[in-house]
Amino acid sequence: MTVIQTPADWRTDQDPGGLVQRYDDVRGHTERLAAPLSPEDQTVQSMADVSPTKWHRAHVTWFFETFLLAEHESGFAPFQDQYWFLFNSYYETLGPRYSRPDRGLITRPGVHEVGDYRANVDDRVRDLIARLDDGTLAALAPTIELGFHHEQQHQELLLMDIKHVLSRNPLQPVYAGAPPPRSEPDALGWVDVEGGLVEIGHDPTTQGFCFDNELPRHRQWLEPYRLADRLVTNGEWLAFVADGGYRRHELWLSDGWSRVNAEGWTAPLYWSEVDGVWFEHTLHGTWPVDPGAPVCHVSFYEAEAFATWAGKRLPSEGEWEHAVVSTGLSSTGAPAGGAYHPRAAGPATGGLRQVHGECWEWTSSAYHPYPGFHPPPGAIGEYNGKFMSNQMVLRGGCALTSPGHARTTYRNFFPHAARWALSGVRLADGGAPR
Repeated sequence: MTVIQTPADWRTDQDPGGLVQRYDDVRGHTERLAAPLSPEDQTVQSMADVSPTKWHRAHVTWFFETFLLAEHESGFAPFQDQYWFLFNSYYETLGPRYSRPDRGLITRPGVHEVGDYRANVDDRVRDLIARLDDGTLAALAPTIELGFHHEQQHQELLLMDIKHVLSRNPLQPVYAGAPPPRSEPDALGWVDVEGGLVEIGHDPTTQGFCFDNELPRHRQWLEPYRLADRLVTNGEWLAFVADGGYRRHELWLSDGWSRVNAEGWTAPLYWSEVDGVWFEHTLHGTWPVDPGAPVCHVSFYEAEAFATWAGKRLPSEGEWEHAVVSTGLSSTGAPAGGAYHPRAAGPATGGLRQVHGECWEWTSSAYHPYPGFHPPPGAIGEYNGKFMSNQMVLRGGCALTSPGHARTTYRNFFPHAARWALSGVRLADGGAPR
């Protein structure tokens, strides 16, 4: 999870009507994602890292109630006193909170009560925006914008988490949609990139909203390098598995090899072998592994081991960002149009493919602060800075990322062994630029 920086010249549509429309669009998208799910679906927690759907719906509502209404609504009173305890995630500044691994034990409030909570806060937020004078609205707009991006993060988490929940059901239920036609991988190409002294990070003077961990913009030195033009495919991963990739200790970092043995990894998360055929659980149901689609739900350890097996490496986050910008692909990415699963790369273009909207891409960079980073004051400052340890950076966005949420400077992060995120692999190598 990440959160916010609000640059001094932050800009958005500060017209009350436009802001309310955007609020309704973001909030409505969460409800549309939850709509295919039964109350039982929305209550289950299948592992400690997963949160129930109804918790996500309530937590993002708590966020607007806490950071907007509590500070600025005349005569504020919380919708329900105990909700602040149940739906706080990890804000120590705001008091105690219910244990994350036990969120699935909370049957009350139920799904319908969470809906009532959302409706109440929505009405109050709309009313607050309508009543604010222009100066106050301009001052609060960054907090409201932060709430939008925070909810979009949880929209992706909602899909990640329900995918894991449904994967535990032997009936192999479908969340939505159907898989694309089976595809075959094309030849892997390479894109050479000039190195040199480059600028990395978000530019708040020209690029609008960003989270605080994308700042400050700074310079890095990069040697010449090259990136694979597409993501590693399932077909290539099948070759890794067949060559003993999960049984060869020499391919793995020590911590990764320990995890392989402790948890019995033999393939990516959601893969299973039946009578010699590999199947993959997706939000479309469980289907034979598509050789041409990007491999996904692999940990950093697995990505690193595959790169070693292939005689390559993972890119640093600076290399990834510079390559995307220098090749003209730095626009905000969009997900795969409701596909809920990464798609095959399509025809080669001579440049980078699958940069946005397929898989989050593991990098070799530890999640540390940029030079000169300072977290914001107060509870908002707990979002990023305190997690800058024992995590690795991922870039690019994925098929579950909400439209308009990802950008080239976005720094996602997860622990080395995390597999339930929609994470994939792009290889890197040294190379002489053309």
